[in-house]
Amino acid sequence: MTTNERDDSLQALASDFREALRHSVYLVRRLDSDGELSAAQLSTLKMLLDDGVRVGEIARNLGVRVPSATEQIIKLEKAGLARREPDPNDSRAVRVVLTADGRAAVAAANKSRNAVMAGILSSLSDADRSALAAALPVIDKINATLQN
Repeated sequence: MTTNERDDSLQALASDFREALRHSVYLVRRLDSDGELSAAQLSTLKMLLDDGVRVGEIARNLGVRVPSATEQIIKLEKAGLARREPDPNDSRAVRVVLTADGRAAVAAANKSRNAVMAGILSSLSDADRSALAAALPVIDKINATLQN
């Protein structure tokens, strides 16, 4: 295979992969529309699962500006799912952390959405499910590359 053919092949694979991801995002958003939390709210809450996150990082991860992320955080605070507190590593900054109710909401949303997804996956053949499972580590590598 020549360099041009390899480049063309990679471009085609990239296009197909991005298109598959786009459709997957739509599917997941449809699952989210049935829950009590919006897709953006659940995404934001999941970012906070560890030790909390600064508002700027939330905005960057959601692909929005800080004022939009702040609006989302205010809604989560009003719902009792998140709170802002001083960042222990920088006294000038705040981070957003989950409340106990926020953790419970994430757990409930995950359980519900996983049940729906398991139903979808059950329609696949064993070979298709095995292929999907084998692809997950590769997708994780791609995600890790994109996070840097």
